[in-house]
Amino acid sequence: MVPPVQVRVRFEVEPNYRGWRLDAYLAQKIRRLTPEKVAFLIAHRLEHEEPEPLTAESLVRPGLRFALVREVEPEPETPLDFGVVHDDGALLVVDKPAGLPVHPTARYHAHTFTAVAKARYPDRKVDPAHRLDRETSGLLACGTAPEHTSRLKAAFAAGRVEKRYLALCEGWPERDRFEVEAPLALTQASLVRVRMHVAVAGAASATGFEVLERRTAPDGARIALVACSPRTGRQHQIRAHLHHAGLPLVGDKIYGHDEAIFDRFTRRELTDADLARLRLPRQALHAWRLALPHPVTGARVELEAPLPADLRVFWDGCR
Repeated sequence: MVPPVQVRVRFEVEPNYRGWRLDAYLAQKIRRLTPEKVAFLIAHRLEHEEPEPLTAESLVRPGLRFALVREVEPEPETPLDFGVVHDDGALLVVDKPAGLPVHPTARYHAHTFTAVAKARYPDRKVDPAHRLDRETSGLLACGTAPEHTSRLKAAFAAGRVEKRYLALCEGWPERDRFEVEAPLALTQASLVRVRMHVAVAGAASATGFEVLERRTAPDGARIALVACSPRTGRQHQIRAHLHHAGLPLVGDKIYGHDEAIFDRFTRRELTDADLARLRLPRQALHAWRLALPHPVTGARVELEAPLPADLRVFWDGCR
């Protein structure tokens, strides 16, 4: 019998989680896990080099490192190539294809950007400075050494980075320019544990939108090409704000018209009707433009990645 493949999902506790219980930290980092599953992983699948045992009640500190050991099925196929938009030895910005996860997850460990970058740049420590969803394509900024990445992350956290995305959404906005200011939080109001909701007690969130063009799909549905400028950096912010505005992203399985589609997607049970309703196999969101301070010189760097082929073909099919 062939032994099961084991992988280690590694964690290093960030400063903002100081004093959290270990089970709460893991529940936050892997939000699809039930409390029972978190407890099992801590008890039976945790590796660390701490002098004392780590339990669910242990309080984490910044810099604490540990790994979860998992037995995994073969990974789903993903695009493993990416274009380089900028590389000066300190700052690396790539055009990430849709479908390529940035970091390892429960389903992806070797088929990730970080794994591919490690193999492609063995003499560098390429580390992304910000998040980009697996299905989102476009610009991903990375440092090539820890000190460069640290400065980039600080710039993102301080709001000194300007980001613009292109989105294809269902519906025509009434105004050419509009702003959504709506606090976002995880709640228990959804079947999807990672879905963000507009909630009074949520984190302040704001996104600016500009309609670039309105078209009609072959079936008569109204589709708009929208430039999105997030003023804050919450998880799923653009997707959640477009949903809140009644303009869900084309292809969005979580914030579209039926979140049950996401449940069927995770179980690999999407129907033909689901695929037709989605219109695209992935969410139509692309990280288009980026302006950020260089991690060494501080000079402003402005970059752009054009709309990728899959979104361009869909958009060209609308009139």
